[in-house]
Amino acid sequence: MVHYLHREQSIPAPVEKVWAYFCDPRNLNALTPPNMNFEILQGGDAAMYEGQIIEYRVEFLRGVRSLWLTEIAHVREGAYFVDEQRMGPYRFWYHEHFFEQEPGATRMMDQVTYAIPFGMLGDLLNAVWISRRLENIFNYRMQKIIELFGGNK
Repeated sequence: MVHYLHREQSIPAPVEKVWAYFCDPRNLNALTPPNMNFEILQGGDAAMYEGQIIEYRVEFLRGVRSLWLTEIAHVREGAYFVDEQRMGPYRFWYHEHFFEQEPGATRMMDQVTYAIPFGMLGDLLNAVWISRRLENIFNYRMQKIIELFGGNK
């Protein structure tokens, strides 16, 4: 089964400033909850570009670290980018990031389409744990963006 997560946030900064922040893979660490022990291993030392492969390690379960390999599959400067999992904990991961200039702010939207391995067991795990874990990760990120740029949700 395919699952979805959608988030929107208004950021009181011009789209160029917001885009510049999100184009730097090194900023992923600041946007990831500390208990995930996020670590970029390779590919995160250049500004984002189409075809970029980023390899990182992340802890989804306490004490269990997973390798995650993503590709920046699509980029339209200042408007959107897409990261796709090439190897990692999900059966499928497609994360779209959209940025739109609004009066006095940037509207940032995330659309995550994902699937869990293990068939019906994976869907059960998503219902009781994974979807809430993703919600918490994105809640943390929204709060960090408020701290960095001001504003609210």
